[in-house]
Amino acid sequence: MSLVPKKIFFVKGKGFSSNSKLRSFEEALRDACIEKFNLVKVSSIIPPHCKEVIKSEGLKHLETGQVVYSILSRISSNNKEELICSSIGVAKPANEELYGYLSEHHSIGIKPEKLGKTTEGLAAEMLATTLGIPFNSHSDYDEKQEIFKINGKIIETKNITEFTTVKNEGEWATVLAAAIFIL
Repeated sequence: MSLVPKKIFFVKGKGFSSNSKLRSFEEALRDACIEKFNLVKVSSIIPPHCKEVIKSEGLKHLETGQVVYSILSRISSNNKEELICSSIGVAKPANEELYGYLSEHHSIGIKPEKLGKTTEGLAAEMLATTLGIPFNSHSDYDEKQEIFKINGKIIETKNITEFTTVKNEGEWATVLAAAIFIL
C-alpha cells in the first residue's frame, strides 16, 4: 500500500473551555470536524498530482478512528484578551509533476492577516527555492509574490488562518489550522 496522499483538504477551528487546555483543543478539533480521527503530524510536502478537495468531500473519504496524516498548527492560551492565531501556508507548482509546500505557524499578538501572509510566504519561498526562482528573501511578500507570478512556475499560494481572543480570565482558548491528507 502506497502512503502517498492523493487528495488534500484544509480545515480550521477554535474551541474554549473554562477549566482545561485539553478540552479547548478538543472543541477546536470539533469545530474543524476532525475530532474523530487519529491525527499524525507530518512535514510539509504536497505530493505531485495531489488534488485539493473541499472539506465536505474530504470528510466523506475518512472513517471514524482512522489514522490520518496532517500538517497541524495550533496554539492555546488562558490569558484574558490575548490574540492567538494558527495558520497553514500553501504553495502549489504550475507543473503537477512537481511537489508543493505547506508551512505551519502560530502566534500570540500578531494580527491574523499578517500571520497568514507570513505562512503563505514561507510556503512560497520553500517552493521557489526548489524551482530555482530567484528572489530577495528580504523583500516583503507582495514583492515576492509578484516575482513568483511573473515567473509562471507557481500556480497558487494561499493561507488558512484561524484566530480568536481569549474572552475571560482563566478560560482556555485554542485555535488550529490543518491540512488533511487522504491516501
